[in-house]
Amino acid sequence: MTLLFAWRYFKAKKSTNAINIIAWISVLAISVGAAALILVLSVFNGFEDLVKSLYADFYADIRVAPAKNEKFLKLTSAQLQAIKGTIGVKQMSLIAEEKAVLVNEDFQSIIYLKGVDEAYNQVSGLAKHVGKGQFGIGDTEKPLLVLGAGVENAVGITAGMNITPLTVYLPNRSAASLTSMEALNSYNANVSGSFILQQDFDNKYAITNIGFVKYMLNLGPDEYSSVEVALNSVDLTDNVKEDLQKLLGSNYSIETRYQQNQSLYSVMQIEKWVIYGILSLILVVAAFNMIGALTMLVLEKQKDIAVLKAMGADNSYIQKIFLSEGFVLAGIGGGSGILLAVAICLLQIKFKLVKLAGGSFIIDYYPVKMVPADFILVISTIVIIALIAAWIPSRKASLQLFTLKS
Repeated sequence: MTLLFAWRYFKAKKSTNAINIIAWISVLAISVGAAALILVLSVFNGFEDLVKSLYADFYADIRVAPAKNEKFLKLTSAQLQAIKGTIGVKQMSLIAEEKAVLVNEDFQSIIYLKGVDEAYNQVSGLAKHVGKGQFGIGDTEKPLLVLGAGVENAVGITAGMNITPLTVYLPNRSAASLTSMEALNSYNANVSGSFILQQDFDNKYAITNIGFVKYMLNLGPDEYSSVEVALNSVDLTDNVKEDLQKLLGSNYSIETRYQQNQSLYSVMQIEKWVIYGILSLILVVAAFNMIGALTMLVLEKQKDIAVLKAMGADNSYIQKIFLSEGFVLAGIGGGSGILLAVAICLLQIKFKLVKLAGGSFIIDYYPVKMVPADFILVISTIVIIALIAAWIPSRKASLQLFTLKS
């Protein structure tokens, strides 16, 4: 019944046009705020998914790494077979990685040289991001390099078109002194291709075969930098991690994809909450308009309140009427804003209407992903703000004494 009163008050003509104007301004402000929140959060979700997919193409589902303060780990053939035979493990790839200097005549760049085995393409999606040449890593005697696009530019070559090989310098672990002439091992290697994935990888990584890196670093047959593991399903991540930790013991660090990029995911979550907080200020502004509209409506309906009290309505019933009026304003504004945002998102998903400027990104349009949790968050925010905004004038309406003579 209180909602019926509120709906009639919303539709009824007022003696002063200002009441209608302020009420519709509050509805419009809530609509704009709700639409902005859904749209921006959906675009943020789209970019977040894109970034995660790019990182997922470089980082494995699970990585077996050395314990803290250790650079390399030792794994016997039996341990490797046990890892591969763990329930949920689809494939694994052995990795040997070290900082290196890549030199091309007058150009040079400090890089991370990552040696991988033949199973790497079944663990990583990096090969599908090769833009020039092909994903070829060669062998121990004739190594080939797949450079990140940033590294390719830094050493002044074009993948697939370089005539002279590049010189790779890696630290000599057997050297007596880091300042001696023997502190670095060098070897020539040709470039087979280049990849464009993400700036963090493009500017510092070069991929080659694991045999070459182990040879240059004088690593033993059982020594590696890490083991990257692909799973049958990401839902098995926690179970497989626990099984591998029990299998290998505390001397090995088992990291999920999230743990390998924990700072990235944490920053993205913080950014999302900051965006939500800033855009919620639009709804706060709408709340002030709502307070004004309801306060003027209380003055407009003094005689109605007096009649209702004469008929037996108590203070709480009067308060519920004007609280319901606030929810009517919020419902119309929030509902229309959310429907508008959904329509815009669907159009963007289907037709890619809004383009990204510059044309240098991996996609040329704003990605959009609608998440149910965002809708719940926005609706909850609107309800809470409407409740707070409507409570003040509704409380005054219930406590004030009005008479039919006033």
